[in-house]
Amino acid sequence: MDALVVYESMFGNTKQIAEAVAEGLATRLRAEVVEVGSAPAKVGPEVGLLVVGGPTHAFAMSRASTRRSAAQQTTHPLVSRGDGVREWLSALATASSAVRSAAFDTRVAKPRVPGSAARGIARRLRRIGVRAVAPAQSFYVTGTEGPLAAGELERARQWGQSLVASFPVTTA
Repeated sequence: MDALVVYESMFGNTKQIAEAVAEGLATRLRAEVVEVGSAPAKVGPEVGLLVVGGPTHAFAMSRASTRRSAAQQTTHPLVSRGDGVREWLSALATASSAVRSAAFDTRVAKPRVPGSAARGIARRLRRIGVRAVAPAQSFYVTGTEGPLAAGELERARQWGQSLVASFPVTTA
């Protein structure tokens, strides 16, 4: 069994989290990290765990308008320049009913801010018949463009390890 980690990232923070999650997953199985613009339209039967993440924009998954707004807020090139996780999930097909999932997001570390891209991702995965192995998870940045809050990369690695802890797999 393999894991596929698909991410959308504007400023690079979600990409870093995706890579750290994959490091944690790789302790027990093969893990591939793919930017959403390069993600497959169909998840093959070799993928047993699909992990999907994106930034929280306007209390939810990004949309074309919020991605344009992100591009206007920075002088640096965006990591994800095309369609986002929302659009990818709306067209996603899976080759196996055995695939499981986990969802994550990055969001600004402010108390009591509602909304989460991860919860929306998890909902969409459920709608296409992919069962979650864990609740949606948020990782925090200190400002709109980041950086990641202290300790978040290690927490992401540990979360990746916890996702595969119950899977009867071996590292290939």
